[in-house]
Amino acid sequence: MYSLIASPLFALPAEMSHGIALGALGGLHRLGLSRLLAAPATADPVRLMGLDFPHRIGLAAGLDKNGDHVDALAALGFAFVEIGTLTPRPQPGNPRPRLFRSRGRRCLVNRMGFNNRGIAHAMAKAARRRANVILGVNIGKNRDTPEQNAAADYLDGFRSCRQLADYVAINVSSPNTPGLRDLQFGDELDRLLETLKQAQAEHEWESGKYLPLALKLAPDLSEEEIRSICARLLAWKVDGVIATNTTIQRPGSLPGNLARQKGGLSGAPLTLPARRTVAAIKAEIGDRIPLIGVGGIMNGEDGRAMLAVGADLLQIYSGFIFRGPGLIRELGEAAANA
Repeated sequence: MYSLIASPLFALPAEMSHGIALGALGGLHRLGLSRLLAAPATADPVRLMGLDFPHRIGLAAGLDKNGDHVDALAALGFAFVEIGTLTPRPQPGNPRPRLFRSRGRRCLVNRMGFNNRGIAHAMAKAARRRANVILGVNIGKNRDTPEQNAAADYLDGFRSCRQLADYVAINVSSPNTPGLRDLQFGDELDRLLETLKQAQAEHEWESGKYLPLALKLAPDLSEEEIRSICARLLAWKVDGVIATNTTIQRPGSLPGNLARQKGGLSGAPLTLPARRTVAAIKAEIGDRIPLIGVGGIMNGEDGRAMLAVGADLLQIYSGFIFRGPGLIRELGEAAANA
């Protein structure tokens, strides 16, 4: 079924086909026909970040930026769905075209630029969701917010989603918002984590609910940068790490039409860089912080390899685009038998 739907969509411009596919998925779900696409993963329960995951396979942020399709995506079999990246104020993102793909090389380049309707829209949608699925909310800063005021945007995002999110992902690693990746380092990271950990504590005191925080990192970090970041994650007692975001590197095998495009590269070319980054992070944090592996997970073997280097959970995005819901089951079986 997925192949029948996907083939004509790949003939369309990437961002257009993305919108049509989500619309079609939503329509099938409303008609009660999600079972035609669903591929539930093998039960493999695990408790991490204080949350009970029925299995280890989730959807990465970026596919459902505005949280419009959580129920439909959950019906496909994901254990957790991460929406966003969401900013305090709506923003259009970068000019089009801004999403490019190669089906043959199984990769995407995007420079979307946090296009979203704002976190208030997404939370209104989340309040109406029916699916019993773990919901991650991925937050970022608005493009026009100065770096020195970035923590205020993340604080706004946290406070806006704290009643509805099951965990909050802190995106400081997208290459498509100028200066954002600087927030991964030094005093800027300390300031951000201090602000959010204080907000987390205040929320727990007020509501009795502990809301986990997970930091999403880039795959383009040096070993020294990874050591420094991980030391801060441990010091601030961050609840999770998500590795990795897209890469700004361009391997020689990349088709010229993609190699020339600015933005973050995902899919098969990211498989090894993401895996190396996860392994390096694991070497620093051990079992003290749960680690969500994402990036270039295109088949069951990729999933097993990511788990073998230290990931506790897996997220997919590009692999899901190219393979469809069948990848959920394939990875679930791989994880359960790892």
